[in-house]
Amino acid sequence: MNLSIEEKRNRLFIVLTALFLTNAIIAELIGVKIFSGEGTLGLQPANLDILGFKMDFNLTAGAVIWPIVFITSDLISEYFGKPGIKRISYLAAFFIAYSFLVIFFTIKLPPAQWWLDANNQDAAGNYFDMNFAFNKILGQGQRIIIASLAAFLIGQLVDVFVFQKLRKLTGSKMLWVRATGSTLVSQFIDSFVVLYLAFAGIFPNQQILAIGLTNYLYKFAVAILLTPLIYLGHYLIDKYLGKEQAKKLAEEAATKSGSFL
Repeated sequence: MNLSIEEKRNRLFIVLTALFLTNAIIAELIGVKIFSGEGTLGLQPANLDILGFKMDFNLTAGAVIWPIVFITSDLISEYFGKPGIKRISYLAAFFIAYSFLVIFFTIKLPPAQWWLDANNQDAAGNYFDMNFAFNKILGQGQRIIIASLAAFLIGQLVDVFVFQKLRKLTGSKMLWVRATGSTLVSQFIDSFVVLYLAFAGIFPNQQILAIGLTNYLYKFAVAILLTPLIYLGHYLIDKYLGKEQAKKLAEEAATKSGSFL
């Protein structure tokens, strides 16, 4: 079946949107778990001395799949510009908020007694409260949720703004400059916005800054490592749409992305 270029564009946007939304929502939900980056690689804790605090690479589990959000965000920026990013960012924020709202109501549901009794021992025979565990894991604090959503939206708007500004400077060349550069700038802002909104007044400002710098070091490294995958994504899209049509779509996206908002 031969598809028109308009049908191909629509299908491409749907696929990229689905990847973006799915991974953004999952990242927010699993973000409550903190894992050891060094332990994952079989290394000893880094013990970095940042502003007087000993910092390790203890990261939110959402960081595992957030790189997929980086990639799809840059691809949408390239081919659909600011209007495309705004649509999916607002959709993502809405569905993330909706997910937490549903979780909030399920937490309030009274647990069945057999569910509590049948699941109150772990593999080692230790007793635990299943309902408390469910509520504790999924019931993230309201302040953290609001901070995360605000940082997400600001980060996305900054990302597409910087991406398109760099594209005007580089044209269709030097993809790595606009893809990596926009991610580095947006994630720098995201890292500190979410921490200050969530923990200001709880942790000292120096500790918040130390945590933010540690997280940003990880995101900086990931942004650099993702560069080949960005090129792979562009290659696949150019092949799907056709090189000329892909270039035309990117040029149209650039003309629609002048302002920040």
